[in-house]
Amino acid sequence: MIVVTVLYPTQAGSRFDQTYYMQKHMPLVRSRWKDMGLQEARVLRGAGTPDGSAPPFQMMAVLTFSSLQDFQACAAKHGAEIFADVPNFTNIQPVVQLNEPLG
Repeated sequence: MIVVTVLYPTQAGSRFDQTYYMQKHMPLVRSRWKDMGLQEARVLRGAGTPDGSAPPFQMMAVLTFSSLQDFQACAAKHGAEIFADVPNFTNIQPVVQLNEPLG
């Protein structure tokens, strides 16, 4: 199993259209990748830090795949289309990280 996080840093002067992201972008991700190994796609909105300051990431997607190979196949087939949609909802460059669950 591999967990892919797509993080959108909090940046002064940035824009992020949450409605577009939830109603158009994430359904696009799910529709393209669900039959290719995407097991789960969750979205988290940054709410803050323990000391009450702004969150370092305003939004993140947590995508669970059966394997690294499944993710790589998804990215190869539909990654360009999905990343081409990013400017439709934000001017932030997302940070993508691959994660291995432990325990």
